[in-house]
Amino acid sequence: MNKILFLHGFYASGQCVPALALRESFEGRAEVLTPDLPMHPNDAICMIRELVAQEKPDLLVGNSCGSFYAQMLAPIVGLPALLGNPHFRMTEFLKQRIGEHEYKSPRKDGHQGFIIDEALVQEFAELEAVQFNYCNQNYKDKVWGLFGEHDTLAHFELVFLQHYSHSFHFPGGHTPTAEEVRTWYVPLIEKMLIKIENAKD
Repeated sequence: MNKILFLHGFYASGQCVPALALRESFEGRAEVLTPDLPMHPNDAICMIRELVAQEKPDLLVGNSCGSFYAQMLAPIVGLPALLGNPHFRMTEFLKQRIGEHEYKSPRKDGHQGFIIDEALVQEFAELEAVQFNYCNQNYKDKVWGLFGEHDTLAHFELVFLQHYSHSFHFPGGHTPTAEEVRTWYVPLIEKMLIKIENAKD
C-alpha cells in the first residue's frame, strides 16, 4: 500500500478539512499521514524529515505553508510532491498578522492559541532566502503545482513555473473544500502514484 504524507497550512492541523478528505478518499488504497506540524518552520522541517525517515512515504502533498515545506524538502528527501496553492512568501503573510491567533482545526496537543511575532517572521525569512536552492533538473517533472483560480492569499504560479513543469488549476480558493480535494487533488495524486509505481518496475 502506498503512503502519502500530507503537510497542512499555517493555521491548520492534521485534522483540517483537506487532511480528512484525503484520508477518507484513499481509505483502503493508501495510508495518508496527517501530522500536526510545529508552528516554527525549522521545527516543522526537522519533524517532516524525521517522519520521512521513519515512515518512508511515497509522496508529499502540501497545502499553502505545507507546500512551502514540501517544495524545499522534496529533492532533499528524494520524494515527488504535489503543491496545493504553495505560499512561497510566508513572511508577507505573517507580517500582516502579528499578534495572537487560534488554529482553525483541532490540534492533538489541545493547544489552539499561538502568537505571530517578529522573531517568527525572521525564521521564515531565513528559509525563504534558500527555498529554491535544492531545485534541480531531475525534479522539474516530479514536483507538481495545483492552483485555485479564486485563491486570494497566494499567487505564485509564475514563481512555481520558473522551477517546475506541471501546473494545474481548480475552480476553488486557497483552502480546498472536501469536495474540491476529492475532485481535483485526488486524481492528480493517483496519477503521481502510478508514475511512482511505474518507475519502480
